[in-house]
Amino acid sequence: MLYWAAVFLVIALIAAFLGFAGVATAAAGIAKILFYVFLVVFLVTLIMGVSRRGTRV
Repeated sequence: MLYWAAVFLVIALIAAFLGFAGVATAAAGIAKILFYVFLVVFLVTLIMGVSRRGTRV
């Protein structure tokens, strides 16, 4: 998912450089949403891993 966020970020940068304001705004928005989704999934996975590690006997 982080890969796709980076891909959309690169698309947004290229579109902004070429002057496609609408495409750049849309791609940047998608990259931002994907990054936040990735961040939430990462934090949930991290918390689950820490809590799981503490319950081993």
